[in-house]
Amino acid sequence: MPTVRYTLLSHPLCPYVQRAAIVLAEKGLAFERVDIDLADKPRWFRDLSPLGKTPVLLVDGVALFESAVICEYLDETAAPRLHPDEPLARAHQRAWMEFGSAVLADIAGFYNAAEPAALDAKAQALRARFAQLEAACGDGPWFAGPRFGLVDAVFAPVFRYLDVFDRITDFGMLADAPRLRAWRTRLAERASVRGAAPADYAARLQSFLAARPSALARLLPATT
Repeated sequence: MPTVRYTLLSHPLCPYVQRAAIVLAEKGLAFERVDIDLADKPRWFRDLSPLGKTPVLLVDGVALFESAVICEYLDETAAPRLHPDEPLARAHQRAWMEFGSAVLADIAGFYNAAEPAALDAKAQALRARFAQLEAACGDGPWFAGPRFGLVDAVFAPVFRYLDVFDRITDFGMLADAPRLRAWRTRLAERASVRGAAPADYAARLQSFLAARPSALARLLPATT
């Protein structure tokens, strides 16, 4: 059987890229990663990505865009299967994948909040989201039990944001979520999750945050 060639068009900070990279690693699929400057997108990338976003996965040169589509395709075509076999359980996990995208939107609102009051409100909204997730999360080790799944791949980048936010100050987002805290720790230890972002991810993200006209940026220590 011929070997399929995978190329992941990426951005170092993109959480949606991390989802795809985690799934590729969980499947044991070799892939080339090509970072894109999203502030100056090359024409060839815009031709491949109709929405102008990362990730894009080239499968023998055929472009797939949108992380959910990429993850679902990989799960359908390469073992081991990460989704449950039973249709209702599979749909349930797809629903929580969408919830993960909503959390990422809330995180963007949090780090873009211009004033302290807005930052506090966004932090409170995130705490409410995590309370919902805590209620849905099983006893572990993964979201749905003993089997690592696509929901785990979706939330690993979410918790990676919290690793950096926690360096700034204690926002208490998981203070009342012991299951999520344990899940977050296990995800951080998993090889596929560790390899999904560059080694200097935290420094890159902190620089990204510091450059924004936001309340969060004003909490960062001054650098000389």
